[in-house]
Amino acid sequence: MNSRMLLKSAFALSILAMASCSPKEEVAASSSSEEYPEEVKKLLAEMSVEEKAGQLTILNLTVLVKTDTVTGAITLDTAKLSDILVKHKVGSILNTHSNALTDSVWRGIITDLQAYAAKTPHKIPILYGIDGIHGATYTANTVLFPHSLALAASRNPELAKIGAKATAADVRASGIRWNYAPVLEVARQPLWARFGETYGEDPYLISQMGVSAIKGYEEDGYDKPTGVASCMKHYLGYSAPVSGKDRSPALVPEITLREYYLPPFAAAVKAGSASIMINSADINGVPVHGSHYLLTDVLRGELGFKGLVVSDWQDVMRLYDRHHVAKDYREATKMGINAGVDMSMVPYDTKFTDHVIDLVNAKEISMERLDQACGRVLMLKYKLGILKDGGLPEKAAIANFNPEKNKTNAIEAARQVMTLLKNQDNILPLKKGTKVLLAGPGAEKVSMLNGCWSFSWQGKENSIYPSYYTTVATELKAMAGEGNVTVEKSNKIARTNADVIVLCIGEDAYAETPGSIRELDLDVDQQELVKSAYATGKPVVLVLIEGRPRLIRNLEPQAKGILMAYWPGYGGSKAIAETLFGLNNPSGKLPFTYPKYSGYQVAYDYKFADVNEELAIGGFTNTGYGIELHHFCLFSFRM
Repeated sequence: MNSRMLLKSAFALSILAMASCSPKEEVAASSSSEEYPEEVKKLLAEMSVEEKAGQLTILNLTVLVKTDTVTGAITLDTAKLSDILVKHKVGSILNTHSNALTDSVWRGIITDLQAYAAKTPHKIPILYGIDGIHGATYTANTVLFPHSLALAASRNPELAKIGAKATAADVRASGIRWNYAPVLEVARQPLWARFGETYGEDPYLISQMGVSAIKGYEEDGYDKPTGVASCMKHYLGYSAPVSGKDRSPALVPEITLREYYLPPFAAAVKAGSASIMINSADINGVPVHGSHYLLTDVLRGELGFKGLVVSDWQDVMRLYDRHHVAKDYREATKMGINAGVDMSMVPYDTKFTDHVIDLVNAKEISMERLDQACGRVLMLKYKLGILKDGGLPEKAAIANFNPEKNKTNAIEAARQVMTLLKNQDNILPLKKGTKVLLAGPGAEKVSMLNGCWSFSWQGKENSIYPSYYTTVATELKAMAGEGNVTVEKSNKIARTNADVIVLCIGEDAYAETPGSIRELDLDVDQQELVKSAYATGKPVVLVLIEGRPRLIRNLEPQAKGILMAYWPGYGGSKAIAETLFGLNNPSGKLPFTYPKYSGYQVAYDYKFADVNEELAIGGFTNTGYGIELHHFCLFSFRM
């Protein structure tokens, strides 16, 4: 029996063993005592049920602000602060109002929130959380690094750590101490809109990059002015939707979950990640937010995770109104908390808090389980130093806010992720004095270089990027000379006197569900642009700027060169220009299998039978179908 068969047998036995556990044993497994310092023990002993329920609640900043109808400026609403923070004793807040705020505005908001938290019976400070995915997403005038998919192409975990440290410093300087990153999903469904937030398709590579990022966020110390608590996400199998749509069901055999999807989270738990966010969808018909097996038996029992479990956006309520496994919001709350969710990202009202109180009083959620969940929230606040210093912005952290120092590292990171997919007749590097016609949607958009979670959720608002973010057109002109680069703004090239045509094609920024697509083909306008470039008879170089693979099977044969740039962040424009002109070696390697056909997608670790087909009776042929080397390395990936 080979090792793979032994592994399968072991998993099968473990599944049978778990299935045979009695309900009593499950409860016992979930109610083990926690070790807390005296400060946390004292709080738990003195707090009321209402206070504890508030600590399990995290709301969006928008419920606490009012917006000036003329200027759009936001201010905290004192009546809402009194109701939500003081009366309902809500213990955590997240997110921004819309777009990025300056670090000084953030510090003012955090200071005001903590002032109201100090009016509660035990004066427990607020824990604030934010999505700093590839830099301080929601702090203005910062430097954004390449997205995780791009960083994985470098095969350099140190880059992930450097970017995480920069993010931590900028987030902490804004007065925030909890960051929702890194994404540890295994990306094997390219239709999925969050593909670009991952480190690719290989569990080992994801684990190495993810652990390095966690160290970058946390190794200086939670309570130090350069550290933040990380939040690995989204446990488990979120990246494998059958339809490809975000937050939609996955069908994943147990052995596949354990062999591919679980290892990055196991590595992150071992590395000490402070918290974990849960998959919004369901696996094999069971919503993960309601799965005692995944949240308690596996995460707590098998992996030994001792940190905080937080839901994703509205996902406890969605057990009722989307998954329809609970009869109402109250039952959904009971299901989520008893399954193992410690904190609910509600995020718009205090109904969840009220339901927790009611369920505890009705003994449908035990006091022991309430103390367990509340204790984990308090422990994170304790470790972050919030219970000690009131969670106020720290002078030492403010002094670390210097985005200028991150520019060099962001540019170097972008250089290392550049991946050369094709270089026919040595078209690259371009020679000095080459006349270039530059076109395509990525030629003059900084949003397309930075992707999602870039000063706004979607990242598309080019007007809100700092002025020091440059386009490919700007950097190419600086590299080749203003007179040697012509930018074509239309989506069709008729004729040109240029020596070479460079087309920046791919995807503009998008995040989550708004990024859902039904097919992987490039949009028709971009395909027509490429074809019009070929019709000129000039050599064409494609620069792919995208968060997932978009099919180019019909465009590749006539391209002389293809450069994969991913979503490379602030330094992307310079790195692309340098690579095209030979000042940077494109040493990146694809961290995912680039499909040749939309209807045939397998990962690099495919089995022989996936590509060996009986095309004639009794005769088998290795057809490949997009994973063999075909013209260039676009269709293959090996570790």
